[in-house]
Amino acid sequence: MSAAMFHRLKRFGIDPKKSLGQNFLIEEAVVYGIIEAAGVQAGDRVVEIGPGPGALTAPMLEKVGRVYAIELDERLYPLLQDIQEEYAPVGKILEVEQNDAMKVDYGKVAAHLGGKFHLVANLPYHISTPILFKLIDERFYIESMTLMFQKEVAERIVAPPGGKNYGALSVMAQLFCQGKVRLKVKPGCFYPIPKVESAVIHLTVQEEPRFPVDDLNVLRRTVHAAFSQRRKTLSNAIRQVLPEAASEALIAVGIDPMRRGETLSVEEFALLANEVGRRLPEALPEATPEEMAKVS
Repeated sequence: MSAAMFHRLKRFGIDPKKSLGQNFLIEEAVVYGIIEAAGVQAGDRVVEIGPGPGALTAPMLEKVGRVYAIELDERLYPLLQDIQEEYAPVGKILEVEQNDAMKVDYGKVAAHLGGKFHLVANLPYHISTPILFKLIDERFYIESMTLMFQKEVAERIVAPPGGKNYGALSVMAQLFCQGKVRLKVKPGCFYPIPKVESAVIHLTVQEEPRFPVDDLNVLRRTVHAAFSQRRKTLSNAIRQVLPEAASEALIAVGIDPMRRGETLSVEEFALLANEVGRRLPEALPEATPEEMAKVS
């Protein structure tokens, strides 16, 4: 832990809060690895989710000159304000929004900053997956995302079809992002020390899907159905969204109804969802990030 961060935590009497899943990053080499992985330059617009005591915030400020931070824990606001006051005299701007990352209007953030932004975050493990689904929905405002996850989650994001790591998170992330795991991070790089290893993944975001999708919610619902009971064949699983014609829809796009969801490529899911959408008698209920996270 850097001396500056240690003194700030002590000065403001802050200990990590288990209920918020806080594990503060304390390894400077990892901090600078994240900045390098993000590929940001002076003048770039940067949003940080969960700055905590500012281990990444301060070096990022030095690199780009302005950081917009989103922090839920109100105890950390005075500490972040302290960083803000330290850097203001040299023209560095730190803005802090006290809010839940799941409730932020990222369109308003982008408008405030003057355009699309690069997002960086050391995400609490227990909410990292729904947040990523939320950020994919907010892709119109984001250039790239450089995110710390539990290693297992990072591996799922980039997993190819055919294995146990491949799931709803893989499909939706790969539909809109090009991703690469950039760093593996040991538990000792955090305070307190978590029980799992972590990884940093860099995602380049695109607004339009890599394959044609007629209705994004139908795709979400189709993917959700395919992975909600992974051992079921697709002919059974897809009945959740298309009770009367699941097998017919699969056959129409050249997919064997006896296959399982984990064997379908992202392109095949897009083809299937488009066919499902053409056969639906009525609109499906909106699939939320929280629902999608349960089958990720």
